[in-house]
Amino acid sequence: MRTLSEIAVAVVAGLHIVFLVLEMFLWTKPAGRRVFGLSKELAEATASLAANQGLYNGFLAAGLMWGVLLGSSAIQLFFLGCVIVAGIFGAITAKRSILFVQALPGAIAALLVFLAR
Repeated sequence: MRTLSEIAVAVVAGLHIVFLVLEMFLWTKPAGRRVFGLSKELAEATASLAANQGLYNGFLAAGLMWGVLLGSSAIQLFFLGCVIVAGIFGAITAKRSILFVQALPGAIAALLVFLAR
């Protein structure tokens, strides 16, 4: 069960690396604009905000991987809690699908980490 939980945490970390790349490097590119449904003008106007958000997603990924590398369920659960809260907040304030793309994988991973303790 521990191996499965660590794989789940690593998958959530991987998702946040993808979010980092999309928000920091692809936000104004056609692929990034397509993913987020942005016009060229809106993407350019909000690029610095997206880059900041991407950086935070990178910190979440780093914290999750730190927890996996140390084998610390406490660290994993802390960062998964951050992921879940951010996903719920994003679903409420930005786009409902964030609940399923961010919060749900985080919650599944947190449940697996909790069960593996």
